[in-house]
Amino acid sequence: MKKYDVVLIGTGQATGTILPRLLSAGKKIAVVEKSRVGGTCVNWGCTPTKTLVASARAARMVQRGAEFGIETSSPVTNFSRVMDRVNQIRDDNSNGFRSWLEKVTDFYPGSASFVDEHIIAIEDQQIWGETIIIHVGAKPRTPSIPGVESVPWLDNQGILALQKLPEHLLVVGGSYIGLEFGQAFRRFGSRVTVFEHGSRIIFREDSEVSTAAQELLEDEGIEFHLNVDIQGVESQGDQVILTYRSDGVTHRAEGSHILLATGREPATAGLNLPAVGIDVDERGYIPTDDFGRTHVDHIYAIGDVNGKGAFTHTSVHDGQVFIEHYLNGGGRRISDRIPIYSMFIDPPLARVGINASEAARRGLDYLVGTMPMSAVSRAKEKAETGGMMQVITEASSKRILGATVFGVGGDEIIGMLALAMQADIPYTKIQETVLPHPTVSELVPWIFNDLKAPDIEK
Repeated sequence: MKKYDVVLIGTGQATGTILPRLLSAGKKIAVVEKSRVGGTCVNWGCTPTKTLVASARAARMVQRGAEFGIETSSPVTNFSRVMDRVNQIRDDNSNGFRSWLEKVTDFYPGSASFVDEHIIAIEDQQIWGETIIIHVGAKPRTPSIPGVESVPWLDNQGILALQKLPEHLLVVGGSYIGLEFGQAFRRFGSRVTVFEHGSRIIFREDSEVSTAAQELLEDEGIEFHLNVDIQGVESQGDQVILTYRSDGVTHRAEGSHILLATGREPATAGLNLPAVGIDVDERGYIPTDDFGRTHVDHIYAIGDVNGKGAFTHTSVHDGQVFIEHYLNGGGRRISDRIPIYSMFIDPPLARVGINASEAARRGLDYLVGTMPMSAVSRAKEKAETGGMMQVITEASSKRILGATVFGVGGDEIIGMLALAMQADIPYTKIQETVLPHPTVSELVPWIFNDLKAPDIEK
């Protein structure tokens, strides 16, 4: 049986963060991966979806050519070329990542399963690890919809295998995955209908942000049905029939494809966690301390599987926390990070910290500053005036509590506000900062000039 200083189960985005320092420290490392190297981000998440979104944006700009004085013939999406580009980029990333791992570690393709606290079984062999890192990520959740087992439904993985553009895409779920794919396929030419159980889409955001996003997507031709209860799905020839209730009335929707975007769950199946006495919580996540360590001191769980974040950047940060703790006995903590994320509809929706709704729920003494993107010269020049910018500050200290940037460049601009929050500087320092013109970011300091107490409780 081969013995290793570190055994890494899974190859999500923390892998590239921790391995270089482990290798520099002279550690003997084994890596186990049962699927494509790179985890969700490289294979089914960030890399392919944002490549798809980029193609969809190109399609949209061609469609809008006349607004800019550019005359074009009727645009047609060559969907197979779109998908060829998506697959080329993700395959290059995954294959390159795997080649590197095979050179610098002992790479084991296959499923890992705990035998005891130090021994891992991979297919018909076993290895021993002094320290073991569980980095298996999450997977799409299969919703409990009657008939779902008999319908060829799509998730965020299956939809990327399509080679033919859906005629009518039914989307169940009005959040990140559903809306990003929904907008992209609408721009390619599909009819898209979104079904959401809640009273509004993107429920984690303030209501005005949700409303603005829905209006923008409706302007592009996406249909929405809110407050719906899904009753069942079935196949009828080459069509999918979705039955749902709304306002006490039963309806049927017919589409060529159905995307179920109803959440994700930790991919712990098959690990045999009971063999090491590790229990999962009520949602299936592996509990850890502030360094990613389970209650078994030498076993860590980092990335999506620990339930402390569901993004590539939180996985990377988990890796940074782990390596500082493992090599130096301290350093960063998972709880130190400020929540930040971007949703890549177009324009993007980005947030750092809390929003007004959360500030109200906490009973904070806060102020709000808001600016519509239609007031931003750069947005006007680019003819992308949809959305808004909003900041939340603590009234007494002038600290920034959070910010939402829904609009062109929002995914990049949010970083400036995140840096200010991490450095714990008052917003007055942003007001003193000179930013280049003409940009969207130059308007951020001016939002703080119009801070007001909230009119109503969110």
